[in-house]
Amino acid sequence: MTDTARTVLLLNGPNLNLLGTRDPAQYGTTTLAEVERRVVALGGELGVEVVCAQTNSEGGMVDRIHAARHFAGVVMNPGAYAHYSIALRDAVDAVEAPVVEVHISNVYAREEFRHTSVTAPVAAGYVAGCGVLGYELGLRAVLARDAERRS
Repeated sequence: MTDTARTVLLLNGPNLNLLGTRDPAQYGTTTLAEVERRVVALGGELGVEVVCAQTNSEGGMVDRIHAARHFAGVVMNPGAYAHYSIALRDAVDAVEAPVVEVHISNVYAREEFRHTSVTAPVAAGYVAGCGVLGYELGLRAVLARDAERRS
């Protein structure tokens, strides 16, 4: 049985299943499976279990965030949903677990519509433009936020 207090959800949104092949100039050549292995390994080093999920559906992301509401936290790359999903924003805002938003690319160096995130204002933290290293930074940040809320 999973100890939810020592579990982190790594949640990836739409199109991130194509990491490694989708626009390598923007997102690199590391696959999602490789990202997940790295974050799970870091979680082991830090004493937490990392549960990985990816979905291309907005409702699927909301459901997974709700299911993780008692976890130590959520590291989430919402992909394009960050820019317009009020449902995802409300899910992040509704759960007790800290959520750290991650974007592989520097969204501020891209198209104007990517400069706004509706989810970031309710997230516990935000990492962008660090490539896939951002996921590891996100895990460390979510654990720090969880420690703060439990103290």
